[in-house]
Amino acid sequence: MFQPCKMKKILFFLFLSLNLPAQNVFKASEIKTRLEKAAKWQLENPKHEPTDWTNGAFYAGVFAAWEATQKQWIMDSLMNLGNKTSWHPGKRYDHADDITISQTYIDLFRQNKNENLLKPTWDTLIKVQFWPGKEKANHGITWWWCDALFMGPPVFAKMAKETGDISLLKTNDILFRECYDLLYNKEEKLFARDASYLKDLQGNQKLEANGQKIFWSRGNGWVIGGLARLLNELPADYPTRSFYENLYKEMAYRLKSLQQSDGLWRSSLLDPDAYPGGEASGSGFDIYAITWGVNNGLLPEKEFKNTLKNGWKALNTLVQENGKVGWVQPIGADPRRNFDKESWEVYGTGAYLLAGSEILKYLKK
Repeated sequence: MFQPCKMKKILFFLFLSLNLPAQNVFKASEIKTRLEKAAKWQLENPKHEPTDWTNGAFYAGVFAAWEATQKQWIMDSLMNLGNKTSWHPGKRYDHADDITISQTYIDLFRQNKNENLLKPTWDTLIKVQFWPGKEKANHGITWWWCDALFMGPPVFAKMAKETGDISLLKTNDILFRECYDLLYNKEEKLFARDASYLKDLQGNQKLEANGQKIFWSRGNGWVIGGLARLLNELPADYPTRSFYENLYKEMAYRLKSLQQSDGLWRSSLLDPDAYPGGEASGSGFDIYAITWGVNNGLLPEKEFKNTLKNGWKALNTLVQENGKVGWVQPIGADPRRNFDKESWEVYGTGAYLLAGSEILKYLKK
């Protein structure tokens, strides 16, 4: 008699076998078509407020899809977003989630050099620099959860590049290092989601059913994806760049070792059997970040070629014919969320679009 988790794993592998994509997932024209389908489906099925962190991740992917395809309707959707929000981030100036959308604002500024696209974000970052707010007061540090390392650092680095204000990079160093010192496990080379996963109120370490520590797939996907986006902006001679590069490489090798045989990652990185379905958002961010590393010479292609190729092929099995990205774990802070082929969230599509854009660059190389 099968155990429930083993039965779920068998059913998931059966699903994959019935939905294997054609080999042309590595053909540039096919990838562009898939990116357009995914972007179109998600834009036609909006969710959350425009400046919500979920949309911040999604529109980062939409911009990458525009770069890949140069389709005017994608650019129009991006400009419509900014016009709708008047280029403002969210209301909580010191909460990294609320500035995620500014990554896209700055990318769009680079296309038209209209400073109106930057000013609301600039004003917000100045507040973060000089007026510690509720997050630091309530948690001891401003970026107290690992997701913040995708949400905040690329904004500071992008703005520093556009304005020449090096103090923004120094502020990022401080806030990033506080989060790293608190949440990074140097033995496992993974991030805990937040301090509650280090010890509970009784002083005990939270563990998975198999006795392993809890390391959440999408949470670590947020971090390594954010590192890729941060490193893409940092000057080559920036004094602390080596710290970020070394952390990126450590995580990339560790995540490589945790990729499952079907090419995907499970929602709990150290207890994959407990959550047997391959998860789209964590897997998407991992594929994006690892492919970026190969494309930019930080990771050796010979060691990571199979990781990124198997991952991209498998990720496409989670995308429906109409472009809907399924198998996305819902909003939460840990692996314990049910999801299936119909489960979707905008950040899952964002991760898929980011991954596909980097795969296209890899194929061109």
